[in-house]
Amino acid sequence: MNLYEKIKELAAQKHISIRQLEEKLGIANGTIRRWGKTNPSAGTIAKVADYFHVSVDYLLGREEKSEMQFSPELEDAIDHAEAFEGTPLTTQDKAILRGIIAAYLENRDNSKGQ
Repeated sequence: MNLYEKIKELAAQKHISIRQLEEKLGIANGTIRRWGKTNPSAGTIAKVADYFHVSVDYLLGREEKSEMQFSPELEDAIDHAEAFEGTPLTTQDKAILRGIIAAYLENRDNSKGQ
C-alpha cells in the first residue's frame, strides 16, 4: 500500500474526504492525491501523521500501526476539544491526551488482573 492509499484509508476511518483533510491541514487541493506518484516534503508528511496520530514511519510503510484504538466517540471528543481552561489545545496537546488516556486504560486493565 503506498502513501496515498494509507492516507485515504485513515481519512475514511475518520469519515473525511482527502479534500477536507487538505483543507484542515492547509495543504493545496490535489496535493495528497499526487503522493501516489510524487515525493512530499517531510514536514507535510509529519502534519498528516500528527493529524491521524500515527508515526511518519507508519505512513511510509516501515511499521505497523500499534496505537491503541479508542471508541469513535472518544476520538471525536479529543479531536473537537478546542481549549482547556481558556488555553487552546494544539495537535501535540491532543496527542499527549491520547497517551495519558491509553496509559490510564492500560494501567486499569493490568490492575484488574491483580
